[in-house]
Amino acid sequence: MFDVIIAGCGPTGAMLAAELRLHDVRVLVLEKDAEPVSSFVRVVSLHVRSLELMAMRGLLDRLLERGRQRPVGGVFAAIGKSVPEGLDSAYAYQLGIPQPIINQLLEEHAIELGAQVRSGCAVVGFEQDDDGVTVELADGERLRSRYLVGCDGARSTVRTLLGVGFPGEPTRTETLMGEMEAGVSLEEIVAKVTEIRATNAGFSVRPFGEGVYSVVVPAAGVREDRTEPPTLEDFREQLRAIAGTDFGVHSPRWLSRFGDATRLVEHYRVGRVLLAGDAAHIHPPAGGQGLNLGIQDAVNLGWKLAGQLCGWAPETLLDSYQTERHPVAADVLDNTRAQVELASTEPGAQAVRRLLTELMDFDEVNRYLIEKIVATAIRYDFGPGPDLLGRRLPDLELKQGNLFDQLRRGRGLVLDRTEGLTVDGWSDRVDIITDPTAALDVPALLLRPDGHVAWIGEDQQELNSHLARWFGKPTN
Repeated sequence: MFDVIIAGCGPTGAMLAAELRLHDVRVLVLEKDAEPVSSFVRVVSLHVRSLELMAMRGLLDRLLERGRQRPVGGVFAAIGKSVPEGLDSAYAYQLGIPQPIINQLLEEHAIELGAQVRSGCAVVGFEQDDDGVTVELADGERLRSRYLVGCDGARSTVRTLLGVGFPGEPTRTETLMGEMEAGVSLEEIVAKVTEIRATNAGFSVRPFGEGVYSVVVPAAGVREDRTEPPTLEDFREQLRAIAGTDFGVHSPRWLSRFGDATRLVEHYRVGRVLLAGDAAHIHPPAGGQGLNLGIQDAVNLGWKLAGQLCGWAPETLLDSYQTERHPVAADVLDNTRAQVELASTEPGAQAVRRLLTELMDFDEVNRYLIEKIVATAIRYDFGPGPDLLGRRLPDLELKQGNLFDQLRRGRGLVLDRTEGLTVDGWSDRVDIITDPTAALDVPALLLRPDGHVAWIGEDQQELNSHLARWFGKPTN
């Protein structure tokens, strides 16, 4: 028997497998595709909070070698504003990276930590009972695990079989997106795109290096079979309809379509089956948040599920995955809905866009919207306390080295400036660093494995109470 079977080895599934392996959980990842679905090299962006999580797990250097850093300004509704002041992170940039590369790096990371990955294995059924889940594969094989997690994407088989509600809005409009070469000069493209984007923010043709352009163009309607990929002629037709020219596009690297369907699952957990990433929430790609949201789901869930399996988790810990991540996803869905409306060519939407563009000249407004997109503004509700409670803690320089380096094992951490606290009874789950010189405005704090502040204070009894809340009963 496995402890956890994960359906889907995309970024969410691979990250979750790695997080579980930090706690010696026996993990099997099942990927339905025997080979990568396609050879295209779509570039995605890792946002600030995801970069922080990668730094916490020692992965950032690998990613930086394969990606390109970009400023975070202008990520909300593609409104061109400069990077706001006061982004409190050592990683205040976007990292553009080919999606196959991030898939590969995260899968390799999970395997290095001991996860098993099997490709060409599609989950077609499961049954759960009080002791575990029996998972059925397409070839008839049946596997047994204590938990099953669906990380199998927007068309999740696990979610469908689970039968949970997935309310929201279906696709109303589609957009074509791809990378290809053009047969006219950059100057001609820039002039025409600038003219069109004055009233159509959903249209773009921008250089992507080596004569290649990233093309985003609204489609004429919603295709009945949305699994059918678009053709180059589809792009040419829509470019001519909107720009009056197809710019001589040719030699596509990849072509895709996306819709504006927006849905959020009602329950992230039903018994021993859980959902994460696109299996739990889908939304338009405005702001590039989808992949990041899934990775952050995985880091929130991993240590909680591990605690449940290892026997130390408090009774409510695993349910806090839904309590914390459902509102975060709901907020992402709302901001993508807003961004889609702001891209409309209707006069009312254009008026709102012009007004918001003016408001974003105020640094506070610009920063607020950017922090929403890059997920550094998240504050989980841990009860009354200072504003820092429930928020993620940025990286700090400590006597022992960077703070994030101390979180690589996926354990809790007490950062103590008082030199008087201990984690006796929890040292198998929680580390402690004593550093009176740490650049903090509080005497001490407790960090969860996902880097969020779970307690602030200096009293040992208070600390013990919060250690028990998050990490269970002390050992004798």
